[in-house]
Amino acid sequence: MLSLSHLDKIYPNGAHALDDVSLDVAAGEIVALVGGSGCGKTTLLRLVSGLEAPSHGTVQVDGEAIAAPHPAVGIVFQEPRLLPWLSVAQNIGFGLEHLPASERRDLVEEALLKVGLAGYGPRWPRELSGGQAQRVSIVRALVTKPKVLLMDEPFSALDALTRATLQDHLLALWEANRPTLLLVTHDVEEAAALADRAIVMQPRPGRVFADLPIPLPRPRDRLSTGFVEAKRAILAALDGSLSQSPAAGSKVSDISAGSWW
Repeated sequence: MLSLSHLDKIYPNGAHALDDVSLDVAAGEIVALVGGSGCGKTTLLRLVSGLEAPSHGTVQVDGEAIAAPHPAVGIVFQEPRLLPWLSVAQNIGFGLEHLPASERRDLVEEALLKVGLAGYGPRWPRELSGGQAQRVSIVRALVTKPKVLLMDEPFSALDALTRATLQDHLLALWEANRPTLLLVTHDVEEAAALADRAIVMQPRPGRVFADLPIPLPRPRDRLSTGFVEAKRAILAALDGSLSQSPAAGSKVSDISAGSWW
């Protein structure tokens, strides 16, 4: 389990990014963080990854405190951030150096096959399209089998068709080992398509405004009534989070229609 307890983050310049954020994410659960600009979504991800330290509160994975980058926690950024001097196969196998070469090669080839990039191992990152590079980035993060995978707007720079395809690839990869997945996104449809829960955050300072379950079977039909209702609930919560002052905000689990549609 991923457990966030009373997280605060105040930067040296006085900016209050997060205020008393607590959240439990079960093993194998996919949770989407959504909210307006300045609500602390990316800051929260950086605290969970150990890239930054909270001003107050704790992050734990299966009871172990996370205070620095940890092998149990993988992260995928908005940009692929592949190492340009390594081939695609070498990028994916970068965290597998402890394994015998033959086992490492088999894992890399299997991973590339799962995302439709069989045979791409010898290529260089500069030879890949944006969508292909992001697929490699996702595979690189998952091939080490982390307990928790963090994703910060991983598909936002891609066109709608590529984005939907990569969402399907992500779910196929996630299915193999079912890591806990925490996804930051501005895309309401993406949250409804991928997540078991959507956490809507309120800005200035960032805090949890709504915790919305999305109890839909996978694969999800994006034209179904349930999917449309899930999007409406998230949009209504976003509307409420931005229309209330922080003092008036509250943590809620069921919000009816708002003015986003």
